[in-house]
Amino acid sequence: MSISVTTWHLEQTSPADLSPAQAPPAEQDVRIVRSEVPSPEFSRFLYTAVGGDIAWTDRLTWPYAQWAEFLGRPGVETWVAYERGTPAGFIELAGEADGSVEITYFGLVPAFRGRRIGGHLLAYGIERAWDLAERWPGRAPTKRVWLHTCSKDGPHAMANYQRRGFRLYDTKVAEEDGIPAPGPWPGAGPITGPTTTGTPAGE
Repeated sequence: MSISVTTWHLEQTSPADLSPAQAPPAEQDVRIVRSEVPSPEFSRFLYTAVGGDIAWTDRLTWPYAQWAEFLGRPGVETWVAYERGTPAGFIELAGEADGSVEITYFGLVPAFRGRRIGGHLLAYGIERAWDLAERWPGRAPTKRVWLHTCSKDGPHAMANYQRRGFRLYDTKVAEEDGIPAPGPWPGAGPITGPTTTGTPAGE
């Protein structure tokens, strides 16, 4: 069965386009670290943990060698947010020789959504997209940061990107095969109990 999918393309063309986000409360101890050693195992874990319930299926068929080839490309970076040492989400960047940087994937593990980590991670990742050339000698400075999101993504995705200063520049509608999302690990969801600091739903 096919479904109609709308894809939106957004961009920033200057570092000044970025709107900063409020950091999570200090007691959450949220840190963002670059995964500098390419690891297909870790990247596939992040991809499935974040995207299981929001129809991320494109890379599920990638063999190990394809993951390794992509992650080893110059200009590809994975930045991971940790809350008290536990992976909470990630943002993946792919820089091109022409000075454009694509945010290829961004999202949070379901249990960490609504804890004010998303906006902070996204803003930090955009900053790293703009200064990506500083970590890759000989590379042209970033001229443009772009991404696409679609109607299969989370309901807040488009608004989150626009709050950080992205502008819509193209919209496409296409019919796609209705491949079911694998879904989250049964029982996965928001953290509850005495370990949570409790923040309103949202970023």
